[in-house]
Amino acid sequence: MSTIHFVSLGCAKNQVDTEVMLGVAGLEGYEHVAAPEDAEVIVINTCGFIEAAKQESIDTIFEMAEMKSEGRCERLVVAGCLSQRYPTELADQMPEVDHFLGSSDMLKLGAVLRKEGGRMMVGNPADFTMRATDPRRLTNRGHSAFVKIAEGCNRSCSFCAIPSFRGKQRSREIQDIRQEVELLAQAGVVEICLISQDTISYGRDLEGRPSLADLASNLAEVEGIRWIRLHYLYPEKLTKQLVQTIADHPKILPYIDMPLQHASDAMLRRMRRGHGGQRLRDVVDRLRAQIPDVVIRTSFIVGHPGETEEDFEELLDFVRWAEFDHVGVFLYSHEDGTKSGTMDHDVPEKVARQRRRKLMQTQRPISRQRLKARIASELEVLVEGPSEESELLLAGRWWGQAPEVDGCVHLANGEGAPGELRKALITNSGDYDLVGDLLDRDGEWNPPPGTRRPRKRKIKLRTVNS
Repeated sequence: MSTIHFVSLGCAKNQVDTEVMLGVAGLEGYEHVAAPEDAEVIVINTCGFIEAAKQESIDTIFEMAEMKSEGRCERLVVAGCLSQRYPTELADQMPEVDHFLGSSDMLKLGAVLRKEGGRMMVGNPADFTMRATDPRRLTNRGHSAFVKIAEGCNRSCSFCAIPSFRGKQRSREIQDIRQEVELLAQAGVVEICLISQDTISYGRDLEGRPSLADLASNLAEVEGIRWIRLHYLYPEKLTKQLVQTIADHPKILPYIDMPLQHASDAMLRRMRRGHGGQRLRDVVDRLRAQIPDVVIRTSFIVGHPGETEEDFEELLDFVRWAEFDHVGVFLYSHEDGTKSGTMDHDVPEKVARQRRRKLMQTQRPISRQRLKARIASELEVLVEGPSEESELLLAGRWWGQAPEVDGCVHLANGEGAPGELRKALITNSGDYDLVGDLLDRDGEWNPPPGTRRPRKRKIKLRTVNS
């Protein structure tokens, strides 16, 4: 068989696109190989979101181009957001690349592999929306899969260029998404993570305006699916129906991934977020009041033009108050074609990096405390496979940890198969990970002789309005 190697950069949405291209390659008779030097065709699915991601994509292209002289590579294909955003520039400056595909051209890889495609094959992203019938080969561990429910974005955040090269939002019909989830369930998937650029706006462009709550409730009926996780829920559109659905439905996890970006009124205005800091406090209180044991992940941007020391201190105060379970921090990046890119009062990179470090230092003990509060509890854990830490351990995730971003649970004193949902007794914790003993399939704890059961720690966490 002919051989192919993929490099997938960027977000989970890019990962889904790469998995579709893996499916296309399989249909064309190509064998996927792990080592690029063994591949006759190399495909790089690039990210073009921020400057650091663009540089990583460019460095990877040049690194893989060396396989044309050092390995078996005969053709190099560059796909994804970077080639969608800068097709002409890349084509002029990278003669090593044989084919360019855009962010919505995954299915065109078939023509490339049949040697029917030209060099420039970047299309209009508005012409494409993923379908359940598109071929796909999963790459996630632990019988988990991302499901892309829409393409594009209608937002006008001042710092983001994504709508300019991903197009306007295009939601998939509920029945098409359900068909894909049913196929995934038949393949052994037990956890689905719903993603898009603006997941909470799902369905507003469809006839009848189905909601995200409608979609999640429908997918929860699919036999075999045990966990449904919702990503990228923006606060100003968090409806009563959706909050109630998350609170009530046993399969829809009480896990809120809500990118907030900042907490200062002045910065939220400059970022064009459509709300102020008090709205964020109200949302956090509402989630904690209405969803028992809710886990909240968020992300922030530091170093945006105009961010003062007072703005940053307000953000730190908000993080201390909110006590989020998981926080990511990004450095602001000037992007072509964005409103923020034309603003005055740039923040020096050194200052921005100091702020990111300080924000993460502020969050670390909060994450540690929230995980420590789980000690002595029994949590449902999705077993993913052998641990990278030790051959004597298994790795898994409890429902409060999303794939790839939130740490893991190191599992000892038991046996489990990838894809199993099992109870684990939590025995220890760190800054971002938990340690636990797998209970047997009857729910019994069978530790080594002399082991004492862990005791619940007395930890005060913020409650509503405290």
